[in-house]
Amino acid sequence: MRIDAHQHFWQYDPERDAWITPDMAAIRRSFAPADLQPLLAQHGFGGCVAVQASQHEAENELLLGYAAAYPFIRGVVGWVDLQAPNVAERLAHYRQFEPMKGFRHVLQGEADRALLLTPAFRRGIAALGPLGFTYDLLILPDQLGYARQLAADFPNQPFMLDHLAKPGIRAGDVAGWAANIRALAALGNTWCKVSGLVTEADWLGWQPQDFRPYLDVVFEAFGPARVVFGSDWPVCNVAGGYAAVVGLLEGYLAAFSAAEQALFWGENAAAFYKIASR
Repeated sequence: MRIDAHQHFWQYDPERDAWITPDMAAIRRSFAPADLQPLLAQHGFGGCVAVQASQHEAENELLLGYAAAYPFIRGVVGWVDLQAPNVAERLAHYRQFEPMKGFRHVLQGEADRALLLTPAFRRGIAALGPLGFTYDLLILPDQLGYARQLAADFPNQPFMLDHLAKPGIRAGDVAGWAANIRALAALGNTWCKVSGLVTEADWLGWQPQDFRPYLDVVFEAFGPARVVFGSDWPVCNVAGGYAAVVGLLEGYLAAFSAAEQALFWGENAAAFYKIASR
């Protein structure tokens, strides 16, 4: 089964969603499961993982409600305050919901670039494992070293790197990012979500070859069993849309074996997020 392991739903609020700037007019509205379902069907995806876009527990209720109503939503990556004294209690609450697979925090926007290494944050990470939850790392390249340290300190915790840590594709920055990616990938508990690429490139003028240096690094470093596909829909709509993202990666993977392609398009996501086949 093909799984889109990274997409979002939201009920648009101009104040809360201030990150959606005027130049992102294509996504300055609400997006619901009914908007995504035909795109999944068109491109042969049997399921998806809905990822938080807002740092409030109300987001979890929205996404879990969607998952209950739409069976194609096979997993949810939600949000809890990992630094809160009652984090273990909040995580235990969410364990009752089968679609809740893991959590993430928008670390890329934190003033403290090493927030993920603070004692309070680490206490929250430590509470994930006993309940079987994964953790998605939403970071920028300058935080890759901190992410590696965190993953090394929690070797039994599965970590998923979102969006390749958003390398500077538009500027063609590769070397420093690549070294840090390889160091992170050397840890066996880290995976990489091949998502969010087109929005880091020239939105209106990107070409498939712009992404090859970054894809080569990721597929070589993590190997075919630890990379997963994510559309980053609807955010990808500002730079080409769903079909463009799928086409870009289908072209790149054309030289891979059928077994390796099957891993990337769904089997790896099912393994990481513990999504059972139907």
